[in-house]
Amino acid sequence: MNKKIVSVITLKKILKKQKGRVVLTNGCFDIIHAGHVRYLAQAKSKGDILVVGLNSDASVRRIKGKTRPINNQKDRGEVLSALESVDFVVTFTDDTPLELIRYIRPDVLVKGGDWKNRSIIGSDIVESYGGKTLTVPYLPERSTSAIIKKIIGL
Repeated sequence: MNKKIVSVITLKKILKKQKGRVVLTNGCFDIIHAGHVRYLAQAKSKGDILVVGLNSDASVRRIKGKTRPINNQKDRGEVLSALESVDFVVTFTDDTPLELIRYIRPDVLVKGGDWKNRSIIGSDIVESYGGKTLTVPYLPERSTSAIIKKIIGL
């Protein structure tokens, strides 16, 4: 059993016992690439405990289309949990992490720099209780979509 992959209820219990700043980020993380690895390491540097909210297979399909995800949520969670920077992975079924943010109440909410010009979902909630919303630099031309296009072009 992977102790990093937990339910939201278990995560809440664990976090109550932990000391330190909780950082939350989220995404599909369909095909893990260097951009993801760097992003997660930078997110972790913003606090002490990094929680990754992972979109369920159903939510990825609704967001990205019927051909996605490439990897199922169990496999995506396992790969994420193997990364040193990731402390916990929790899957959520909604299209946005809003309910996860409300439940977990992270100290820091992190998204990639590609979100700078868009409203970060949940930032108002985090900031309402004194938390922070941060972006970390986005690595251009490193995306799951770009990888898929490259593979299709082979």
